[in-house]
Amino acid sequence: MKPATSSLALVSDGAIKKDGGTVFGQIPKATWEQIAPPDRRNRIALGLNCLLIRNGQSCVLVDTGLGSKNPEQTKERFGLSRSSLLKNLRAMGLTSRDVSAVVLTHLHQDHSGGCTRLDRSGEAVPTFPNATYYIQRRSWEEATSPNERACEFYHPEDFLPLQERGLICLLDGNEEVAPGVRVRLTGGHCKGHQMVLVNHGGERVAFLGDLVPTYHHLNVGCIASTDTYPEDTLAIKKDLVAEAEGGGWLMVFCHGVETRAGYLEKRKGRINFRPVEFGGP
Repeated sequence: MKPATSSLALVSDGAIKKDGGTVFGQIPKATWEQIAPPDRRNRIALGLNCLLIRNGQSCVLVDTGLGSKNPEQTKERFGLSRSSLLKNLRAMGLTSRDVSAVVLTHLHQDHSGGCTRLDRSGEAVPTFPNATYYIQRRSWEEATSPNERACEFYHPEDFLPLQERGLICLLDGNEEVAPGVRVRLTGGHCKGHQMVLVNHGGERVAFLGDLVPTYHHLNVGCIASTDTYPEDTLAIKKDLVAEAEGGGWLMVFCHGVETRAGYLEKRKGRINFRPVEFGGP
């Protein structure tokens, strides 16, 4: 049963390993390996963090991790263990049928893979059959017709089964998708990338998606090499950092590991980051 009062929690789908140079972009390895030590294959660990928002009858999940459909080749490439999203939802007293909405920051595999699962016949079916899936139209258009540079990030079985069952709601810009839950179109990382803003007990909580995947990326010059429009990411992050500090936002990082959330605070004319514990399974 869903509680009557509003609550927020991070729900993990596990972790993934990605090439550190890809994650940190133009930042030299001699610099980034001091804060994110790589393995022998130059990979660093990244969390697969999803945000759960419960407010009355609304049960909103933001992003779905990689999910459980991955072949052995993908598991080996990214150092994957078993998908843990549904297990962690059960630990919170929820089943997949309790989720009423899924908001996807974008449709890259590590954010949308958990939208579908394989049934007993091996067919990809919606993981959250009672949910409406909210996606920016630009994101959908790119995912369904990617160019040669973007095609490896998108897996049609993650999202086409949702369209076939009429579960997709395409958005055109900023919009409220549930009480107190708004999306903001950012672009930058890819076409149609969106972040999620939640009003929670008078506090603004921001799930930043891959615009700011870890707290290290609050450094505005730290931009992943996979960002399609890095100059846009740079401009958006400059404004976002100022807005987050001025508004006292709690920022949540989709790929954070030890540090998954925190605040920006100005001290003696400088903006500093203060990490906080933000719980959940």
